[in-house]
Amino acid sequence: MAAILSYRGRTVSMQDVAFIRALIAAHPEQSRRALSTKLCEAWGWVQANGRPRDMVCRSLMLELDRGGHIKLPAVRQRPPNPLAKRARPSAVVDIDRSPIRCRLADLGHLEFCQVRRTSQEALFNGLIEQHHYLGYTQPVGEQLKYLVYAAERPLACFAWSSAPRHLGPRDRFIGWSAAERRRNIHLIAYNPRFLILPWVEVPHLASHLLGRMVRMLSCEWERIYHHPVHFAETFVDAPRFKGTCYRAANWVFLGLTTGRGKDDQTKRANRSLKEVLGYPLTCDFRRRLQEGS
Repeated sequence: MAAILSYRGRTVSMQDVAFIRALIAAHPEQSRRALSTKLCEAWGWVQANGRPRDMVCRSLMLELDRGGHIKLPAVRQRPPNPLAKRARPSAVVDIDRSPIRCRLADLGHLEFCQVRRTSQEALFNGLIEQHHYLGYTQPVGEQLKYLVYAAERPLACFAWSSAPRHLGPRDRFIGWSAAERRRNIHLIAYNPRFLILPWVEVPHLASHLLGRMVRMLSCEWERIYHHPVHFAETFVDAPRFKGTCYRAANWVFLGLTTGRGKDDQTKRANRSLKEVLGYPLTCDFRRRLQEGS
C-alpha cells in the first residue's frame, strides 16, 4: 500500500490513516495527548527503554492533521515551555578550589559518577556554567552527565547527548544511507561538553579520562537507555582550540562543519567552522550503524 507520509522512521499508509480516524471517532472526549498514548499502545510504538514514543506520535498526528488526512480535536491547553523559562544553573560556592598539581599516577583511584537525575546534577550544571567557555545548555534527547572524582574532589565533567541528525563529515565517514541514518542515529553519542576544572593541573589527565570514558560509554548507555552506542563524536572550535586531548586519545578528524547550524534556512555560514572528531566504539561500527544492531 502506498505511503502518504514518512515521519521519524515510521511510514504511514492510508490504512494507518483510516485506523487513526477510527481511533479519534471512538474517543471524541479524549485530548490529543491521550489519543497519542492510545495510538502508541495500538502500534506498539515504544522507545528502546519501553516507554511510549508519545511525543513523536503527537508530532506525527499533527503532520497528518495539517495535511488534511485526519481531524484532531481542538487544543485544550498550552502548558508553559520549561525550556523558554529555564533558570541558569546556580553558582557553585561550597567547593574546594585549592590547586591540584601532581602526576597522573599520584591521583589514585578515579571514580566516574553518572549524576543525571541525582542530587549531584546541580553541582555538575553549576560547574559547567561557571567554568566552561560555552556555559551550560540543556542536552537534548538521551543524555548522560558524569563527574569524575579523585579522593572526593571533582576533577572533570563529561556531558553526553543524542547526536545531531545531519552531519556531513560523520555521515560520509560511516558510509550509511539517509534511511539508515534516520533509523540508527540513536546509536551515536555526542559529547557537547568536556571540562577539566581550572584548578586541576595534571599532565595527560584529559586524554586519560577520555580513554576511560569511551571504554565504558556503550555499556553505560545500555544500562540507562537499553540500547548500546557504537560511535562517539564531538566538535572542536578550531580557532580557539587544537583538540589535543582528543587526538591524544585517538579520536579521528572527520572534517569541518558548514558553519550554518542545525536549523539554518539561508545556506550561508553564520558561525565559525568546527572540526568534527569521532571515535569508533566497536571494531565493526559501520556494519552496526548501517544495520542497526
